[in-house]
Amino acid sequence: MLRRDASRSYQEFNGEDCAGALGSYQNNDVSEVEQDQASCDPSPDENVVDNNLMTIGFNKACVKNVFTVILVLIYLLLTTVAVFLAYQTISDFMEKLNHPVMSVSYKEVEKFAAPGIALYPGKAQLLSCMHHYHDNVPPLVALDRLKGRNCIKEEVIFHGPYSNQTQKQAIVVRGPTDVRNRELLFLQFSRNKTEEDFSAISYMIFAKFSDLLESSDKAAFMMDCERNYSMWTFSGGFRTWVKMSLVRTTGRGNESVEFRQESNVVKYIDKRPPQERASELFFAVFQWRDPFIQQVKDIVTANPWNTIAILCGVFMALFKAADFAKLSIKWMIKIRKRAKIRELNQIS
Repeated sequence: MLRRDASRSYQEFNGEDCAGALGSYQNNDVSEVEQDQASCDPSPDENVVDNNLMTIGFNKACVKNVFTVILVLIYLLLTTVAVFLAYQTISDFMEKLNHPVMSVSYKEVEKFAAPGIALYPGKAQLLSCMHHYHDNVPPLVALDRLKGRNCIKEEVIFHGPYSNQTQKQAIVVRGPTDVRNRELLFLQFSRNKTEEDFSAISYMIFAKFSDLLESSDKAAFMMDCERNYSMWTFSGGFRTWVKMSLVRTTGRGNESVEFRQESNVVKYIDKRPPQERASELFFAVFQWRDPFIQQVKDIVTANPWNTIAILCGVFMALFKAADFAKLSIKWMIKIRKRAKIRELNQIS
């Protein structure tokens, strides 16, 4: 009886111990699994730190991208300005090349080359042709006591340059040369009043009297002069004092000579007897105004070397801007790749 109870109690004790041991073992396994799961799951503080890091990285990437875009826009703006500068430089160069600037200078001389003074008297008669000096014009004398002529003259008959039907007769005299001694040429004409409607004599001044003397065809020479030089007139009953000045204009491969004049007119007081007043008198004085020749030249202010230097600088700026833009784009692509790799690493 006692053995059965002892064995029974032993068996019950062993069963309880086994059950308790099994239960404790299972409880230990569950607790370890829970601890492992708890160790794998991030804590709230760690989640906040990771979010902050991702936000900071994203902000840096945005700032870099915005900075890169601004640089590209600046380079594009500089490129546009460089292209406009190149266009403006070329346009200014062509404008200055096609429209040169007039440069005026004055050359002082001791003597002028003797100009040719062509007079078209018509029915008028040349009474006197005298050279005087120092602005001294002697008093007029009676027609029968006029002195001889001390001037050199040529008479030329030719047809007008614009109409072959018109025949002209010109008296060409040698003009004054000694500007320092104020040489002048005094001319006196006479013409019947009843033969003309207007009392005037036309004249023309050309560059050199020697050109007429050396010309083989004087008629053709006078025709060319009428095409190239201006015509003036002086009226009867007056003394016209003409002061000449010479202007030489040098253009693109050609040179022209122009005479400018200032004239003063003084009325002639006719003291002749009434029977001699049927004819009208003309008086003309030719003299140089000053000892300066006005020289007008066409100057091209466009400097090709400056233009080439500006264009070289512009093209260098264009290439540099293109290089900077290329590097900026590569840098932007590289930053994006790094950002993608970082995102993939964070996800994995």
